[in-house]
Amino acid sequence: MIHVENLTKSFRDLRRGQVLAVDHISFNAKAGEVFGLLGPNRAGKTTTMRILCTVLKPTGGVARLAGFDVVAQPTQVRQHIGFLSASTAIYDRMSAWEMVEYFGKLYGMTDDLLRQRMEVLFAELQMNDFRDVLGAKMSTGMRQKVSIARAIVHDPPVLIFDEPTLGLDVLVARAVLDNIKRLRDQGKCILYSTHIMREVEKLCDRVAIVSKGKIQTCGTLPELRERHGQDDLEELFFQLVSA
Repeated sequence: MIHVENLTKSFRDLRRGQVLAVDHISFNAKAGEVFGLLGPNRAGKTTTMRILCTVLKPTGGVARLAGFDVVAQPTQVRQHIGFLSASTAIYDRMSAWEMVEYFGKLYGMTDDLLRQRMEVLFAELQMNDFRDVLGAKMSTGMRQKVSIARAIVHDPPVLIFDEPTLGLDVLVARAVLDNIKRLRDQGKCILYSTHIMREVEKLCDRVAIVSKGKIQTCGTLPELRERHGQDDLEELFFQLVSA
């Protein structure tokens, strides 16, 4: 579902010169799996995800999602992915229903199919109680549910979540994680970026620890603990990112 090989991205900085934000990273993620990118701020996680979403073009390497190349076939990539981040904006003057409907139409869904899909999503995400509430009057939890719904309304096989629980309270964050688990159980391929250890332990089937634009290690949590001789994930993380 997601294939990344020797992916690089460099930027020109006036003071530091050429900066390598993503440094020859490679990984694969499959259907029915949550693949985690765990790393500190400025590790290269968000840049990687923006490349995979076709927002940025890579400097080098290959990235394919659902069989489509992010550089050669960006339109097809966008049709087969859903993206959610902590900073996903909600339109203040649109209701929850209008907003999800708007994005469904952007994806070219027919009216009948879109309505059927929205009825299912609003029930699954428990959104019917606020389907007519305007974005400006939504709580944080409501806004995040709308963001999830609009990211998956077209039923994409690949989902990309960039720190979606950042700034959320415990109850809302848990609801987000529960919905991501449900999507994994439906067979979605999910790329999940975070710096929260507990989320990795609860959610991720495999994880890559990223630091300074590079993947320092990759595998299941039992594999990483055995490989690095460290049972505590937080200690393992600091050991690798501080090297």
